[in-house]
Amino acid sequence: MNRPIERQVPNAREVLELLSFKRPELNGRKRRLEAALTIEDLRAIAKRRTPRAAFDYTDGSAEGEVSIARARQAFSDVEFHPSILRDVSEVDTSTTVFGGPSALPFGIAPTGFTRLMQTEGESAGAAAAGAAGIPFTLSTLGTTSIEGVKAANPTGRNWFQLYVMRQRDISFGLVERAARAGFDTLMFTVDTPVAGARLRDKRNGFSIPPQLTASTVLDTLARPWWWFDFLTTAKLEFASLTETGGTVGELLDYAMDPSISYDDLAEIRSLWPGKLVVKGVQNVEDSRRLADLGVDGIVLSNHGGRQLDRAPIPFHLLPDVVREVGRDTEVAIDTGIMNGADVVASIAMGARFTLIGRAYLYGLMAGGRQGVDRTIQILTDQVVRTMKLLQVRSLAELTPAHVTQLERLAPRARS
Repeated sequence: MNRPIERQVPNAREVLELLSFKRPELNGRKRRLEAALTIEDLRAIAKRRTPRAAFDYTDGSAEGEVSIARARQAFSDVEFHPSILRDVSEVDTSTTVFGGPSALPFGIAPTGFTRLMQTEGESAGAAAAGAAGIPFTLSTLGTTSIEGVKAANPTGRNWFQLYVMRQRDISFGLVERAARAGFDTLMFTVDTPVAGARLRDKRNGFSIPPQLTASTVLDTLARPWWWFDFLTTAKLEFASLTETGGTVGELLDYAMDPSISYDDLAEIRSLWPGKLVVKGVQNVEDSRRLADLGVDGIVLSNHGGRQLDRAPIPFHLLPDVVREVGRDTEVAIDTGIMNGADVVASIAMGARFTLIGRAYLYGLMAGGRQGVDRTIQILTDQVVRTMKLLQVRSLAELTPAHVTQLERLAPRARS
């Protein structure tokens, strides 16, 4: 027979201990960011606080947006295989990449028109990266100058992403400026002979500078703080283009040149004194040729799905490329990374480094510099937690044995 539960008069002191209240956070920005536990949470905040055209430029990709969806799905389709009974009270997330250190296995990717997303722009990203001890990459289409990024991140690692434009002298001049400013790595981007068809931008009439229409006026009423920031801060300026106006696609078509070739790569190599990395590689054969030419690194990327839709998934391509050229050159990866577990899976499959683009911009739109700090902290916590749960103490201990890439899309057999 069960004995009845003995009850007692509640102890007032114990009740008060249980009812201790957390002091409310009065700073709205800090409160929003502290409540964000994932990059998806930051994306939701960014969407609420940013005009639709600017948010869609960041969030969207090309055509039917198949490439970015597949890239993210590929990271979801990962099965981890943890070890057991290993002391992981401390883990080391540091690495070396392209001749220098990084405190974490990810850095900030180049993004264009960044101050249009939030007025602190690249300065916030560079300063946050410097504080975290990770590299920051400035885009040719960035809205902060090379020298401005150096001022925001004076002692950290700054990289420059280069488009070879129709007017070669403009590109060559940017290379020389980046070298003078102490940037240590140049990312020669090769996947943009022309602009991809970014349909969200066309439907929104997205242009630089923003043009007022009936829909943008309505959007303004819901987000007056964004327009106040935009109208009361410095005019948008681009690192390379001296002319503005028109749609993003038209600007990109002006900047890009479909005639770029290996001769241009050789020319840039002769001008650049630091590490030369080729970004936008999408097959094993090109990886091999670049390694044979002696580039310092390659970035497997389909430009975040923003160029050729239905392009190869970089994470799926990674193990084949590492097998082919990993002993000869460093392989990095971007596209689709939204969680620290994605970073860990990439390192386990052989990547030396990873780059985050949208994840950084969601944080920027959600809260400026503090939002970028929050992005880095979220990803850092996820990297550390995933490593501890896998029971590895350093990035060097991660191997392909820790990851299975589950197969959702398999090539159809040819007859």
